[in-house]
Amino acid sequence: MRHVIFGGDGFVGRHLAPKLIADGEEVVVADIVKSDLAHYRNARFVACDVTDPAAVATLGLKPDDMVYNLSAKMLSPIQVRAKRHDFFFPVNFFGTENIIKAMDHAGASRLVHFTTDMIYGHTVTTPMTEEHPVAPLGEYGLSKWKTEELAAVWRERGMSISLFRPRLIIGPGRLGILEKLFKLIDMNLPVPMIGSGRNPYQFISVFDCAEAARLGWKAGVPNEAYNLGSLNPPPVRKLLGDLVKHAGSKSILLPTPGWAVKRTLDLLDMMNMPIMDPEQYLIADEECVLDVSKGGRQLGWVPKYRDEDMLIAAYKEYRAKKEGVSASTQHAPAE
Repeated sequence: MRHVIFGGDGFVGRHLAPKLIADGEEVVVADIVKSDLAHYRNARFVACDVTDPAAVATLGLKPDDMVYNLSAKMLSPIQVRAKRHDFFFPVNFFGTENIIKAMDHAGASRLVHFTTDMIYGHTVTTPMTEEHPVAPLGEYGLSKWKTEELAAVWRERGMSISLFRPRLIIGPGRLGILEKLFKLIDMNLPVPMIGSGRNPYQFISVFDCAEAARLGWKAGVPNEAYNLGSLNPPPVRKLLGDLVKHAGSKSILLPTPGWAVKRTLDLLDMMNMPIMDPEQYLIADEECVLDVSKGGRQLGWVPKYRDEDMLIAAYKEYRAKKEGVSASTQHAPAE
């Protein structure tokens, strides 16, 4: 058996590949870039652009391959609204379609595929189970939801496809939207919150994501969807307050009328000057907490990392990078 990881040089893939190698498995990483990662001594790399059907086909999938699709365009960097569809869909939807069609041609039938919690849109019930209504608020969430609809079609044709829906992923190597927060804290400036800050905010560790993908394979690739998020996420006010205290900053947390901030951000978005993507700010003051118990029941997956620890470790890596030294942390921010 081979484990073929599309987008395997990316954020989750670079943690999944070493896990599979440690299990004694043969790993093939398919990506458009190759980083200087130690596990490539024991893994094969194949240059592959998932938007090119010919490139995916020439990878040479085999019937017994275990396939993972981690390739994606994310919400960072922020796109102006006119460009969002053409930014997200070629990789997120059509890339996924190319992979599945290549699997079908080769007779491969097992796929672990990452989508997003952004498919849910506004919070209707809390905590959100995998049965929560689906209503994406933008092109990113929509592109991911369309891949889930695609998966449903191919499941009916005999494929086994496990879907994972992560919250904001934290881990070494990316700053993303959190860089703006860290800069405010470093400059001792007020940190505005969208709303009162009493609502919880949930992350998920990249290490926990990689382990979920591995356990999806170990469990036989169930035809199910699984939420991925931390346990017991704290209120935004506490999460940010602990970070400000850790940083020794004089920043104060500034509650705002959520509706007014959203209207302002909407206006900036319409003027092609987005500060955040609407899929981020429109739910920022809602209780967007994923119920992750299904993964525990069916896969034996339990998240290990706390939101508070992840955010502080992310800040530590940000500071280390800014100061030009190596960070001895386990986490830093992502999408």
